[in-house]
Amino acid sequence: MNALSKHSSDATSTGSALAALNDWVASVAMRTRPDAIHWCDGSDSENDALVARMQADGTLLKLNEQTHPDSWLHRSDPDDVARVEHLTYVCTTHHEDAGPNNHWMAPDEAHAEMDALFDGCMQGRTMYVIPYCMGPIDSPLSRCGVEITDSPYVVANMRIMTRMGAAALARIEREGAFVKGLHSIGELDPNRRFIMHFPEELTIKSYGSGYGGNALLGKKCHALRIASHQARQEGWLAEHMLILGVENPQGETHYIAAAFPSACGKTNLAMLIPPAGYREAGWKVWTIGDDICWMRPGADGRLYAINPESGFFGVAPGTSEKSNPNALASIQSNTIYTNVGTTADNQPWWEGIDNGQQPATDWRGEAYDPAKRPAAHPNSRFTVSARRCPSYSPMAEDPQGVPISAIVFGGRRASLVPLVFEARDWTHGVLVGAAMGSETTAAATGAVGVMRRDPMAMKPFCGYNFADYFAHWLSFDTEGAKLPKVFHVNWFRKGNDGKFLWPGFGDNLRVLEWMIRRVEGGAGAVETPIGRLPAEADLNLEGLELSAEARAKLFGYDRAGWQAEFESIGEFLDEYGPRMPAALKAEQVRISGALA
Repeated sequence: MNALSKHSSDATSTGSALAALNDWVASVAMRTRPDAIHWCDGSDSENDALVARMQADGTLLKLNEQTHPDSWLHRSDPDDVARVEHLTYVCTTHHEDAGPNNHWMAPDEAHAEMDALFDGCMQGRTMYVIPYCMGPIDSPLSRCGVEITDSPYVVANMRIMTRMGAAALARIEREGAFVKGLHSIGELDPNRRFIMHFPEELTIKSYGSGYGGNALLGKKCHALRIASHQARQEGWLAEHMLILGVENPQGETHYIAAAFPSACGKTNLAMLIPPAGYREAGWKVWTIGDDICWMRPGADGRLYAINPESGFFGVAPGTSEKSNPNALASIQSNTIYTNVGTTADNQPWWEGIDNGQQPATDWRGEAYDPAKRPAAHPNSRFTVSARRCPSYSPMAEDPQGVPISAIVFGGRRASLVPLVFEARDWTHGVLVGAAMGSETTAAATGAVGVMRRDPMAMKPFCGYNFADYFAHWLSFDTEGAKLPKVFHVNWFRKGNDGKFLWPGFGDNLRVLEWMIRRVEGGAGAVETPIGRLPAEADLNLEGLELSAEARAKLFGYDRAGWQAEFESIGEFLDEYGPRMPAALKAEQVRISGALA
């Protein structure tokens, strides 16, 4: 039997643990009316058949086999190139549980709206059933889901991004619990496009988009919006954070979790290559994950983290030998590219790749004309297994996770915010994360470069009221807890000439070293109302040429500017009304008073 024509009865048992799954699949099939149903097992043969089918119908285009073996290009609909936050809803019974940070719709209304869209939508298509596990398959921190989709492109990406197939189905059978995700590309009509989340039902419904975060339901939808709800109930944290390990010359490794908004350098930091002097001294950086982090308190009081994903869905533009050589090395083979340009000999190309090549065709498949559009869409992507990364850490598969020494928040701020500062304690750290601001990027639809509050980089992804979310964060500060130190960074401070003051990239390790020394108690800091800042002498700046303006702005703070900032922070907290934790508001008032 063809690997893509199996019916569900061939892939499931009659055991009671899978009865709910079988019933749900049957009910979805009855509504969507596909021509065939295929249960995905995650095998190589299945993937080969699926890729061959997509190559035949033009969904995937073969790239240069000599330069990029087993790699493919996908061009999405021009109106379907980013997350659609304005069409993304959290559907809780009570509106206030979703909070002002989410668009809300009553569950009954949302189900009715989506079920009408799904009616008959898979006629002429195959319905794929994707059992998947977010996190190592045998980790107690992992959670399972099943995505039903009519997009073979989604299947191919989910195979890379999750532990997909037979092993996940076996875990679902053992545990009897899973997140339900139903997706259809529909007609790819922007006017018939919604992404609905039902946290109380552990259910996701997505219609009308084939783009990453809208369609790969294990990613933002499950691993953040639904998982954040699960985490609050179960006593853990689901966060929009990279995880990296920094190994010092003595062979000791500290693990750091860092939250930045999309397209603000998470992947670059996660795959950081130390500057030459650090490498020669024996420093190493290990990559656990570049986007999502699930953290849970361990028996010793520390927070332990896993990366629930098994691949990278990274932003291509700007990725180069200079900015992120590890990412570039990762995507030389076995990669799915989405919405990049191509050279005359069919190599992938994007703005900022700086490899001496020139684009011939743009992301829409038209002859490249710089006056018309960039070669690659600003939010074009690559999907690749994390194991292909040269800095990939085998600890990424540790079922117990890695212990977190420091949590870092950071946004894209051209002014005001210094290079790095440390929070005084956990409550201050939660406020630092809650108040985080950043300039918007191309990862979401809408204007680019607008400063907005993006608490913990979770504004588009938190599945419930931010006030309750902040309270949940505060709840981890209990007797016996050994919580990470909290820091804030800003790689994007600009000078009067509009240029970045900090070199960034590998030199960011200089800042991470200071953090680790602070964790160990071996580095100095200057007390200020906004937190503890390093003096210039506290950082290893050897080999860097920083102007007087850079030194003043990177290591100092503008009292008047911060007075205005904390007034704005207070207004932001007040937007959440009486649910806002009193401790967080009191911390804002305390710091405002210290700045006066």
